[in-house]
Amino acid sequence: MKQRIVIKVGSNVLTRNDGKLDVTRMSAIVDQIAWLRNNGYEVILVSSGAVASGRGEIKVEHNLDSVEQRQLFSAVGQVKLVGLYYDLFREFGIHVGQVLTMKENFNPGEQYENQRACMTVMLENDVLPIVNENDTVSVTELMFTDNDELSGLIAQMMQASTLVLLSNIDGVYTAHPDAPDAQLITTVSPDRDLSEYIQPEHSAFGRGGMHSKHETARRLQRAGIRVIIANGERDGVLIDLMQNPGQVPHTEFIPA
Repeated sequence: MKQRIVIKVGSNVLTRNDGKLDVTRMSAIVDQIAWLRNNGYEVILVSSGAVASGRGEIKVEHNLDSVEQRQLFSAVGQVKLVGLYYDLFREFGIHVGQVLTMKENFNPGEQYENQRACMTVMLENDVLPIVNENDTVSVTELMFTDNDELSGLIAQMMQASTLVLLSNIDGVYTAHPDAPDAQLITTVSPDRDLSEYIQPEHSAFGRGGMHSKHETARRLQRAGIRVIIANGERDGVLIDLMQNPGQVPHTEFIPA
């Protein structure tokens, strides 16, 4: 029986300092997911990066507001992003399928069941689902908080055993990670309160941050799903987390 895991890759992992897509990092993550699939894991990938991909693809000659930029860059970038994933996974003989979703699709009802059925048939036929928010139509109140929230909803809907949130830091710290006295919190039991360590700030290129990761992890922890927050910029991080978790820094939320 394969172990089903959801892997969420954040914008700060997939984006270079200039705000454009980091194809080298993307390729490294694909290599690791291919390894996981060959070693008994069934993977669902929730990937940010559409806006960054579009930003690097198209030059805008006139001013756009934030919603227009998001819609334009995501519409252009999602095509490029999935095309890159298609090419990279094809090197391993892995078929991929795109799932673009919105918050309303997770309300109980027909849309929820159709979405779950779609992803189930993909997994049954050895197709790797690549999930992202449909940024072209999801604006204001229709939006997820970020892809942390989305990945948590996917993990619950698809009854995954583990959710891995890849960020650009190793996990939850007792202070700002750059502070000399900051210590990494390696395990979080269901009854431990981390609120004093969590700041409601956003990441550089995405809408999320540690606050949203903590909220998602707590919700899934209560639902009996293990959550790991780790640094997606570390070489081989996904393989190490599954093979030798003691060898890689991370924060793990132990399910209730």
